[in-house]
Amino acid sequence: MPKPLTDQEKRKQISVRGLAGVENVSDLKTNFNRHLHFTLVKDRNVATKRDYYFALANTVRDHLVGRWIRTQQHYYEKDPKRVYYLSLEFYMGRTLQNTMVNLALENACDEATYQLGLDMEELQDIEEDAGLGNGGLGRLAACFLDSMASLGLAAYGYGIRYEFGIFNQKIVNGWQVEEADDWLRYGNPWEKARPEYMRPVHFYGRVEHTPDGVKWVDTQVVLALPYDTPVPGYRNNVVNTMRLWSAKAPCDFNLKDFNVGGYIQAVLDRNLAENISRVLYPNDNFFEGKELRLKQEYFVVAATLQDIVRRFKSSKFGSTEVVRVDLSTLPDKVAIQLNDTHPALAIPELMRILLDTEHQTWEKAWDIVTRTCAYTNHTVLPEALERWPIDLFQNLLPRHLEIIFEINRRHLERIANLYPGDHDRLRRMSLVEEGDQKKINMAHLCIVGSHAVNGVARIHSDIIKATLFKDFYEVDPHKFQNKTNGITPRRWLVMCNPGLAEVIAERIGEDYIRDLDQLKNLLEFVDDDSLIRDIAKVKQENKLKFSAYLEEHYKVKINPNSMFDVQVKRIHEYKRQLLNCLHIITLYNRIKKEPNKNWTPRTIMIGGKAAPGYHTAKLIIRLITAVGDIVNHDEVVGDRLKVIFLENYKVTLAEKIIPASDLSEQISTAGTEASGTGNMKFMLNGALTIGTMDGANVEMAEEAGEENLFIFGMRVDDVDAMDKSGYDAMEYYNRIPELKLAMDQIAGGYFSPDQHDLFKDIVNMLLHHDRFKVFADYEAYIKCQDKVSALYKNPKEWTKMVIHNIAGCDNMAGEYTL
Repeated sequence: MPKPLTDQEKRKQISVRGLAGVENVSDLKTNFNRHLHFTLVKDRNVATKRDYYFALANTVRDHLVGRWIRTQQHYYEKDPKRVYYLSLEFYMGRTLQNTMVNLALENACDEATYQLGLDMEELQDIEEDAGLGNGGLGRLAACFLDSMASLGLAAYGYGIRYEFGIFNQKIVNGWQVEEADDWLRYGNPWEKARPEYMRPVHFYGRVEHTPDGVKWVDTQVVLALPYDTPVPGYRNNVVNTMRLWSAKAPCDFNLKDFNVGGYIQAVLDRNLAENISRVLYPNDNFFEGKELRLKQEYFVVAATLQDIVRRFKSSKFGSTEVVRVDLSTLPDKVAIQLNDTHPALAIPELMRILLDTEHQTWEKAWDIVTRTCAYTNHTVLPEALERWPIDLFQNLLPRHLEIIFEINRRHLERIANLYPGDHDRLRRMSLVEEGDQKKINMAHLCIVGSHAVNGVARIHSDIIKATLFKDFYEVDPHKFQNKTNGITPRRWLVMCNPGLAEVIAERIGEDYIRDLDQLKNLLEFVDDDSLIRDIAKVKQENKLKFSAYLEEHYKVKINPNSMFDVQVKRIHEYKRQLLNCLHIITLYNRIKKEPNKNWTPRTIMIGGKAAPGYHTAKLIIRLITAVGDIVNHDEVVGDRLKVIFLENYKVTLAEKIIPASDLSEQISTAGTEASGTGNMKFMLNGALTIGTMDGANVEMAEEAGEENLFIFGMRVDDVDAMDKSGYDAMEYYNRIPELKLAMDQIAGGYFSPDQHDLFKDIVNMLLHHDRFKVFADYEAYIKCQDKVSALYKNPKEWTKMVIHNIAGCDNMAGEYTL
């Protein structure tokens, strides 16, 4: 079999990158050498590969800077309405290759590095992922920044420059072990510190009500130092900004400490302030009510709002004079989007600025706030909803607690007028939850303080209106919208799957890269044998490449002709990696029982990180690795079934695995996955989906045709009905022999011969405490997997279904409007 083309060789053939050829390779080489010799090597005679990477990154960045300055200058001159996307997470991944793609520089850089005797792919692999997010929420924020720049919107991302991002995951003896992600240890060539825009952020203290107004005094100050990262649009010369704040202690030490010999301690105490931006909290869909987390949330909000107000007041480029003194037009020029409840404090903080600093009336200030802010909800899971104890608020942010109480008083007064005597409704809708410990419900604060509230897939938006925020929807139905999540096709097709990008461009032109609506034109070619052949060829080349990667990193011999069956996402009970695991065991048992049958070979890959404190999720990883140990070493099974746990799943690994995948597992319990965006990435890259009618799967099935996805299991109404009637796991266990066998093997130590009761907690949970009803969907899932195996034996029909799926991605760039 001929060796597949490398990505570099493919890219040289790709018409969608043809623009890159106009760049002067000679100039790139000259600039590369200038950076290498004068910026990096200095007194060293020998350059390392990391030196070469930094030289290339700085060479590419040179092409950004002029565009970046011109873009920002243009915004000041035209003074458009600006979009501010506030998020505690930005899961950016690597920047170099994405920048080259968006600037049409990749071919020229490839040729320049080749002439210099270097391998560009090797240099790209040196870059650290910017892993400043946990999963879908942070990756969505990153995709939005790309999309807004590509649309030419005046948009800014604001977040925290975590010194340590999402932890690196190692699998040691089958268990997850966390290691710190020291992503900045070699520096970051893409960021620019902006100390001239440093801002003070206040904590603690007390509130004084004086004749001159309210004053928040005796506070502790932490400085917020901004670092700017350029965000280039796709070949439109627009470069927007992501501004991340880093916490710095102020220099004015308390001198009385010095007088008693406390100088050293005073200096050391600076670290306490700087801890605010030290580390990303590694929880996905789980709320952790720690003071440091609340500090992070206020830190980013306070610094960002100062920046927004400053920029609003001085709209002329380079002008230091204040050109706007009245903030009443703020909503006409500023849109603040709150990415989940983490930046919810933007609402009371903007009120504080308007009331205490700008001396607006309450009514005027509230009108400005509600017309400026909008809120995206990302989850319906109760354990994920933020509820902060009042005592913590009182200590850390006393003025904001006063403002929230007043917001709540006025809000409940309105509800009482609308629903006289309905005290239960007042209790349900209050921003302050009563109980042993009074708490602020941050989602309620976001709804009351925003003019728009959106879910992230149609089914999710319907659920929050019908259940989670039903009372609020009845009062203000006009606020509630749906904005189905999307993905950027630049990173998730052109960059990571250039072969497929070219095959599509040959049929329908290149404009689909900016306008995914055009993908539906592929349906004209669904019976075209040459397209079917080309798409199958690209998939096989991607599989061969990823097989080599797996053999190198996992020492497992992979059958590249097997079906690549992939589930990669955070490990969580609701995402039901356990259902996948039960299918693996069932398939294993069937092959053992009938080894001579013509089985469809599968390589099943599961990857994802478990929150460090989430015992069940870590045990799920251990079960997957244990099952893999038994299956992969069983000679009877051979290469017909392999199980691999993909270590340290992150953006860069996703860019490798998704183009190589045949089957995408999206099997959450109906009504639990808000949207999902991994599902869209797989669909765009030519994988078929096996999934429940949950999140964006519903819209994917509508776009591609439900017959072109493998849909199984309970719908939301079925789950609701089962919640009412009761879910009895034992009934399924006793009724379905293959399920019983699989569970008995797990419980009896078949997969853990050295510790028979290793998985007793998982067994107990599945049999007696399973909120996500794994057994209720087991039978339908297994039957659906049988259909998958049967179709995979017919490559032509499989690939025709793939074409329907790619054509159905016409809405996958997201339908966000701010």
